[in-house]
Amino acid sequence: MEKILLKAEIREDLGKIGAKHLRKSGIIPAVIYKDGSQGVNVQVDGNDLWHVLHTEAGENVIITVDITGGKGHPSKTVIVKEIQSDPINEKFIHVDFQEISLKEKLKVKVPVAVKGEAVGVREDEGVLGQIMWELEVECLPTAIPENISVSVDQMRIGDAVHVKDITAPEGVELLDDPEQVIVTVNPPHEEEEEEVAEEGAEEGEEEPEVIKKGKKEEEEGAEEEQAEQPAEGGGEEK
Repeated sequence: MEKILLKAEIREDLGKIGAKHLRKSGIIPAVIYKDGSQGVNVQVDGNDLWHVLHTEAGENVIITVDITGGKGHPSKTVIVKEIQSDPINEKFIHVDFQEISLKEKLKVKVPVAVKGEAVGVREDEGVLGQIMWELEVECLPTAIPENISVSVDQMRIGDAVHVKDITAPEGVELLDDPEQVIVTVNPPHEEEEEEVAEEGAEEGEEEPEVIKKGKKEEEEGAEEEQAEQPAEGGGEEK
């Protein structure tokens, strides 16, 4: 996997106000963690970070962070652990990097890439349903695949591809449940049939309510008639 260089500087101002000022100038606050130890606070250029994350490797890109400032000029090999973005404009807010060793395996999630067109969709108007969009793998950092390819060309209606059906690249272990379904081919108009069935069930549920209401009215009428009749054996008061 390709390694990308990213320049960073030690971040001195750790407060919220300082971070806000950095973002306004296009600089993104970041932290580099290693094995749960206290992180190194750095700052990176937002445009540089954007280009780093938009290679073919995506967020699993291996990054060499060249740090300036503080003691010495160290460099660290990292991957992206977490990215915080603004929900409105999608601009980066904060990034967590995880320092790694190229000789130690790690667990990451990689995207699923569906390849081809299912025969059940092409010939029988079936609907392809993708259940899983990423898979968790364990491997050396240099062996992280860009994606896990899933071929659907031979799938017919009712077929499904499970995790156990996937052949992982050499040196890569799939960690998800082997029985987990990744993609399926469903019958056409399945959703419409379910909606019709639900509507019929709702209509059927209304009938007992009407019957119950009618029975209640009959009972109330009977009670009124009984109240109007004089009690048996009753006489006039003396």
